[in-house]
Amino acid sequence: MTAMKGPGIFLAQFLGDTAPFDTLDGLAEWAADLGFVGVQIPCDPRLIDLKTAAESRDYCDDLRGRLARFGIEPTELSTHLQGQLVAVHPAYDALFDGFAPPEVHGKPAERQAWAVEQVTLAAKASANLGLSAHATFSGALAWPYVYPWPQRPTGLVEEAFAELARRWTPILNAFEDAGVDCAFEVHAGEDIHDGASWERFLAAVGEHPRARLLFDPSHYVLQQLDYLDFIDRYHDRISCFHVKDAEFNPSGRSGVYGGYESWVNRAGRFRSTGDGQVDFVGVFSKLAQYGYKGWAVLEWECALKRSEDGAREGAPFIRDHIIRVTERPFDDFAASGVDRAAIRSLLGLKEGDA
Repeated sequence: MTAMKGPGIFLAQFLGDTAPFDTLDGLAEWAADLGFVGVQIPCDPRLIDLKTAAESRDYCDDLRGRLARFGIEPTELSTHLQGQLVAVHPAYDALFDGFAPPEVHGKPAERQAWAVEQVTLAAKASANLGLSAHATFSGALAWPYVYPWPQRPTGLVEEAFAELARRWTPILNAFEDAGVDCAFEVHAGEDIHDGASWERFLAAVGEHPRARLLFDPSHYVLQQLDYLDFIDRYHDRISCFHVKDAEFNPSGRSGVYGGYESWVNRAGRFRSTGDGQVDFVGVFSKLAQYGYKGWAVLEWECALKRSEDGAREGAPFIRDHIIRVTERPFDDFAASGVDRAAIRSLLGLKEGDA
């Protein structure tokens, strides 16, 4: 049996102004032609009317029907941009305004309220689409202080995560009401950026059952985290999976922080799937070992290769790595067939022994 589903593809990096990349139907047909069977849909008004999807099951049934014409189904909705705006440090206000509609630009409180509403709507829309998980970012209040120089004052990190929890707990409750997991992508630039920060957040939200993880090994390569050990530690909270590659080639000139270089010149850079250093055999094996039942979704980002080529190569790459989980032990052929009495005899035990 195969627990994992796929291959899927995240549409965010391919959405554009020209056909077939300018409509959901066009993208679905294009993805199907490449061999994908699922699409992760960013909550962009060009692809989905989020408010209507949250209010109307008929709208969602129609959306699924449109995708089904091409042999495609939705894997998850994504509010990465909206989730980012749930918590923004003022240093990033101007840069992150572009993630929100013009009417809330320059208005941090209004922008945050808009973002919270959007993510909450996404919970209801996901339920109406029959989805079990949702992909998002946590946002960040403490990120400017990620390196402890100047020395962080006592209590700064704790207060940042307490505030992050205050903002996300009502949203997580909405996901609980909808019966959908809220999967945070562990990502540099977010307050949830590694295992330790994830544990801080999870504790701050009281181990909320809908606080889950989106596993993307590429971000672990760039931080030099052990992504296989991450699965061992947190597999019971992984609800989404981005198949994305990366490489880390440090030198005496540049390392993890990148020296403000372009993506091409950084020591750590994203690569098209199969071109980097991620041990995907190990990743897919670990997820199969722990019974991951979600989607394997290609997120394409690469400093070198054209996106269309990366997408074309991505579907067979995922399909060939998904493990059909065995239904019986490999050594069943050598089963002894002995009964309980014989087993006790093999152990030197007699009937009636305590």
